[in-house]
Amino acid sequence: MNMSNIPISLTYFRILIIPFFIFIFFIPGDFGKWLSCFTFVLAGFTDYLDGKLARKYNEETKLGALLDPIADKIMVTVALVLLIHSKSIKDLTLYAAIIIISREILVSGLREFLAKSQVSLPVSSLSKVKTFLQMFAISVLLSGEPGNTLLLGYGRDIGLSSLWVAAAITVYTGYEYLRTGLKYT
Repeated sequence: MNMSNIPISLTYFRILIIPFFIFIFFIPGDFGKWLSCFTFVLAGFTDYLDGKLARKYNEETKLGALLDPIADKIMVTVALVLLIHSKSIKDLTLYAAIIIISREILVSGLREFLAKSQVSLPVSSLSKVKTFLQMFAISVLLSGEPGNTLLLGYGRDIGLSSLWVAAAITVYTGYEYLRTGLKYT
């Protein structure tokens, strides 16, 4: 396989796995929880890998630059909505999920708007920390009770706390992106 096809293929894979992820989320019992968690982690790993390979082999494309963040945002949003549906995220933690989803929509819209002026918003280091924390939090929450047990009964607390930290970073980085983007309007 040509190396130039691998990064965009991983992005396509991440988009195509979303319906499968939704389906397996509803498989009852521990197997369904672990499979959901594994699928989400796999999607997160392919996100890391496609970016790394695209940079290493100088195969960054406009299509990849467009689809990669869209695939990530859909996967994260779907996972958060499913966790809300299952009541794994509820009460005040709903606000953390809403903050994350709202920021993803805001930044996507801002990037699209700025692209018309041929201005790009590079991903900040703090945004990468935010992404890691939200992926970690969602993975832990997707693992459900088995993950909670594995983490000595603190899995749910660790997942929810990590989600709140990610939401706090989300507010800050969203503000920074908005502030930077508004300079070009």
